[in-house]
Amino acid sequence: MAGKKAKSSGGGVIAQNRKAGFEYQIEDRIEAGIALEGWEVKSLRAGRASLVDSYVYFRDGEAFLQGARIEPLPSASSHFVAVPGRNRKLLMGRREIDSLIGGVEREGYTAVCTRMYWKGHLVKCEVALAKGKKQHDKRATEKDRDWARQKQRLNRHTK
Repeated sequence: MAGKKAKSSGGGVIAQNRKAGFEYQIEDRIEAGIALEGWEVKSLRAGRASLVDSYVYFRDGEAFLQGARIEPLPSASSHFVAVPGRNRKLLMGRREIDSLIGGVEREGYTAVCTRMYWKGHLVKCEVALAKGKKQHDKRATEKDRDWARQKQRLNRHTK
């Protein structure tokens, strides 16, 4: 039975929000569960998710993920309507939600989803408190990244 493959749903990253790392200075990260429908989980297994322009908002003491898109599979059933961009409830403890609300309301942070990943058979979302970068901060980050890349090239050629 050497030809059988194990199920690859544990521990892998489903989607990342790389734009958030460029647009924001990430301060604090919190893990949250997501309330999903069955077709969404199947689509996530197929890797059909996007976190670009997604953020977290709060209403009535609950957290919701807005802007994340999970595209339905082409073979999805036709007896229900799949809404790819619907708002999804985030599952967190009261203290975690209160700390995020405090950061957003009092300290001027934004709550963004930075990545979605598998933890065992569950889908988890990494919510980060972030502060927006100014244009000169973005340029400095890009300059540092270019310098690090150039340093690696020089080190590779000297060895």
